[in-house]
Amino acid sequence: MGHSQSEPGREPGRELTGEPRGEPRGEAGEASGASPAADEALIRARRGRKLLRSLMMPEQRQLRTASGLSVLAALVWPLQALLVAHVLGGLLLGRPSDPLRAALVFLALGALRAGLGWAAEHMAQRAANQVLHRLRLQIVAQEASCGEESAFGGAGAIAALAAEKTDLLKPYITRYMPAQFRVAVVPLLFLALALWPSWAVAVIFAISGPLIPVFMALVGMAAKEASMRQLDEVGSLNDLLVERLGAVLDIRVLGAQKQVMAGFEAQTGRLRQRTMAVLRVAFLSSTVLELFSAIGVAMVAVFVGFSLLGEIGFGTWGRTLSPEAGIFLLLIAPEFYQPLRDLSAAWHDRASAEAVGAEIEDWMQARPAPLIGSGGQATPVAGRCQIAATGLVVHGRALPDLHLSPGESVALVGPSGSGKTTLLRLVAGILQPDAGRIDVAGQALVPERADGWRARLGWMPQTPHFLSGSLRDSLMLPEGADPWPALERAGVAHVVRALPEGLETTLGETGGGLSGGEARRIMLARALARTPDLLLADEPTADLDEETARLVSDGILAAHAGGMGVLVATHDMALAQRMDRIIRLEDGL
Repeated sequence: MGHSQSEPGREPGRELTGEPRGEPRGEAGEASGASPAADEALIRARRGRKLLRSLMMPEQRQLRTASGLSVLAALVWPLQALLVAHVLGGLLLGRPSDPLRAALVFLALGALRAGLGWAAEHMAQRAANQVLHRLRLQIVAQEASCGEESAFGGAGAIAALAAEKTDLLKPYITRYMPAQFRVAVVPLLFLALALWPSWAVAVIFAISGPLIPVFMALVGMAAKEASMRQLDEVGSLNDLLVERLGAVLDIRVLGAQKQVMAGFEAQTGRLRQRTMAVLRVAFLSSTVLELFSAIGVAMVAVFVGFSLLGEIGFGTWGRTLSPEAGIFLLLIAPEFYQPLRDLSAAWHDRASAEAVGAEIEDWMQARPAPLIGSGGQATPVAGRCQIAATGLVVHGRALPDLHLSPGESVALVGPSGSGKTTLLRLVAGILQPDAGRIDVAGQALVPERADGWRARLGWMPQTPHFLSGSLRDSLMLPEGADPWPALERAGVAHVVRALPEGLETTLGETGGGLSGGEARRIMLARALARTPDLLLADEPTADLDEETARLVSDGILAAHAGGMGVLVATHDMALAQRMDRIIRLEDGL
């Protein structure tokens, strides 16, 4: 009940051909009166970084430890390089050495380096999994506790955020953050080590090294904007897919298959173009990185080579460059650039993570009103099942007063957007009005009584939803309860018996294998399974043919004949006229 479908027409939808939701959500206009895409990307990246810091805060200590271990792993290499330089330099100068012992020490240092690297990666992976697990739990818990749909987007956009978009945070945590830590320490230390034998090599490092992050930052600006556009298109495509799957029967009836496919082709084409834009930026950044690091290593090699040949007599503090020092410089030169290369390779991970962070903040800011009550089991509110709602105002619009006596049946009738579904949610204790009062069973419907009141209700949603388990699980029966009386009253017992595995059949979330009317009647059976005092039905006959709609209506009326109260929101006048009373709502919500 916490996240039911909105009333048809409440939110303007796209046509069957499908249009994207538009440009990425953001704070356009903060930087200037009519902020261009670059300004918007900068603003959203700043918001994304801020949110990422808050997400990482609980794992900050673990992430720092992982980053520190990765730095220690990188600092083992100078020891290995010094050992190799000593052995090879001794061979060139005819100085005897013990190659076996040197090889054993080299392998031991290599094992230490590999162990530190593994520990750092394992710790970073564990921290990333904890961050993602906590974030996904928050998304699921928040959506489950909402009393209305989020302005962020539909089910497809939220599913994309919780699944594939959230996954983009993992490379940021496991690759970019440790690489950023290494860049702050390792190049400076290697620069100091190079300065000891040759100030010229140190100058080469000092000039070529900073060029990499400068160009990386320039490329990163384009990467942020490209990533944000790609992520927004992913959410838009997920929403479109969910909407079209829900309207598949309408599409068939209207013969609009070609138009729908054309819409999908156009939107997937846009997603492909934006994905390729992201890849182009990633390849560009890698090319720039490899160019500068290759030039830097080549310059060191040229200097060392000519110095050892005696062609260059400067850059070594007034002394001749020894073979040992030359070999050491050649070995540490690639490792000086390696942290910068790692950071550049993970730069796109940062851009993607900041884009996801901005989307998560958008989602948080778009949080709808929460479901009142705890959402758990509660003792039913005592008293006669009657309702008195007066002076209700929601989102600045007034709703008609509603009075329902025990066992009475009432139909709410009105155009789409007039507030029928909103009134049902208010009566069910899913939403709270901005103004007005709702009394149930002679008591005010306050959050403390919401769970107890809902325990007396049966809810029949507009769109059938099934759990991922068996049909028996979807009926949500009390332990040990017999499902067949509710199925008989809903007129669907014979359909269940004809299923391949009966009550143990798995139907999927949309009720695959059932017709629309059969799925609606199973939703009615679920609503009746706990023998509620009041049945709330939201458009129970929408999109059904006349005969199927009559069968569903018969099931509702049979429950009413047994003494159950009924409050139904409907466009179906044939059903409305079978109720005791009709309340008409005008254009409104």
